[in-house]
Order: sequence, then structure tokens, then C-alpha cells
Amino acid sequence: MTHKSIRAALLLCTSLTIAGLAGSQGALAAGPLDGVDLTKSCTIGFSQGTMNHPWRVAMVEGNRTWAEQNLPNAKLIITDGQNSSEKQVADVESLLAQNIDVLMISPLTQQALTPVVQEAMDAGIPVVELDRKTNTEPTVYISAENEPIGRKAGEFFAEQLGGKGNIVVIEGTAGASAAIERETGFEEAISKYPDMKIIARQNADFLREGAAKFMEDVLQRFGPGEIDGVYTHNDEMALGAITAIEAAGRQGEIMVTGVDGQNNAIQAVADGKLFATFTFPFVAPEGIQYAYRVCAGLPVENATVILDSNTITKENAAEWIGKGF
Repeated sequence: MTHKSIRAALLLCTSLTIAGLAGSQGALAAGPLDGVDLTKSCTIGFSQGTMNHPWRVAMVEGNRTWAEQNLPNAKLIITDGQNSSEKQVADVESLLAQNIDVLMISPLTQQALTPVVQEAMDAGIPVVELDRKTNTEPTVYISAENEPIGRKAGEFFAEQLGGKGNIVVIEGTAGASAAIERETGFEEAISKYPDMKIIARQNADFLREGAAKFMEDVLQRFGPGEIDGVYTHNDEMALGAITAIEAAGRQGEIMVTGVDGQNNAIQAVADGKLFATFTFPFVAPEGIQYAYRVCAGLPVENATVILDSNTITKENAAEWIGKGF
């Protein structure tokens, strides 16, 4: 299957799921739009850093579907950075040239997207950042908190392993604020335990294939009994690591955790293959709601909107099945 056909399949499957979610959540999630004239014309440019991951597709389709169902005069222009900071910068410049009223962006990397986001702000265009940050002060930033999730994961490993063990870390995209913060929180937590050590680490861009390949290499470097746990920055990489571990016949000795709370990962927790995942909302429909609010000229009381995260383990996985993406 080609890269394009894989992406098309992801879009189709996730669109079907998100359409149902958006339809059921619309009335419940209307808080940011209380008092807003929902018939106001507004053009919102949405720059997504990449669409090569189910969570990213869920973010786009969730916001698109909610807008189609609830905002009759909103025009949403969506671009895909295709996992390239240079492409995403060009995308934002193109959106700015189309006289958008609001820029909604989930930046691929923090530093590379800062100048063009600042350019938008300097031009008087409100900016709503989703999930990842740039080095600017946007109009609104919406996300769950990555560092606390990393700390939760570190504390989970310490508890499960009795405060000692060798850990492999599979990180997200280098330079992405989410990856930096998830790692900072994790290291802060395990630093309290001198007998917990990170023995190998590598970026895998939040992708399953790269995580599986890295895990294969690590399993060759470290024999049975030398790896106690694998902390991954998202569920896709966790599932990739599990594939490699199972292929090596070592699933009984290594604890793996993920982040995001996608449905197949939740099922893997219920099945005992994944030890835990930590939910990370895909910022839909909150993204489009806040973008439309600032387009309408209404204030946002707190420029940072924090979404809730939950820990899913085998004990509560049954309650979460079907509630991911």
C-alpha cells in the first residue's frame, strides 16, 4: 500500500469515527461559544503539521465536522505540512495571503514555525495554537499538559518496577514542544530513583514503523532481563514497540506504555499487551470553537486552555473501550 493510500484509509476511518463524536459532543462542548453569533462570516486557516498519524487526522476531521454542523458561515481552509517544517511555513504564508481572519495551527516544530506565527500576530491576525507551541504568545493556546503526563508515566514505571530498572525511551519529533515536555516530565519523575536508568533513546517522529525498527535494534543490543520498560511518547510508537517485542518473544519481561488514548491502544491495555496509556485530547472541537470566538471579537478569559488527561490501565480499560479515536 502506498503512502497516499495509507493516508486516505486513515482519513476515511477516522472521519467516520469523528463524525459520530462531533455529532454527540456538539451540544456539550458549546461553552466557548456562549453568547457568540454563530451566523457571523469568518475565514479560518488551519495549518496542520502532518496528517500521517490517526491523532492528527482526528484533530482535523473533528474540527472540520463540528464546523460543518454548527457554523454555517465559517470557511475553514485546511493545509497539511506533510511532516515538513519548511512545507508548513509555506502553508501558513499561503493562508496569510488568502486574507484569513484567524490562524489555527498545530506546529510541527517549535522553533521553525515561530517566525511565521509571529508574522501573523504582527499583522493583527489572531492565532490559536493547538497541542504544540511556538516561541510566541498566541491569542489562545489549547492543549492537555504534556509535562504532567510525562511525570505520571515516570511515576507509573517507578511504582510498577519497584523504583529500579532499565528503561528504553522512544521519543516523538525532535524539536516538538510535546516531545520535549513529555520527556522532561518523565525524567523529572524517575530522577528520584537512582536505580532507574534510561539505557537507550531515539526519536521516532510519533510513528509506529520507526519505533518498531528502533525497538528491534535495542532488543539485539540488550538481551533477556536487560530491559524492564519502554516509555513511548504516543500510542502509535508503543504499538510499534510491542510488535518488535512480541516478534522477539520477549513480551513477558518488558513493560510498555503509550500516550494519547487511541482505541486500538486502549484495547491493547485491556488485553494486557500495553501496560498503560495516558489520554491526550485531540483538541476538537475546542480548536474551531475558540478560533470562531476570537474571530467574533469576543475575549478569552484565559489565553491557555487546559484539557483533561486520564490514566488508563488494565483496571479501568473496559470503561474506556470505544471512547478514544
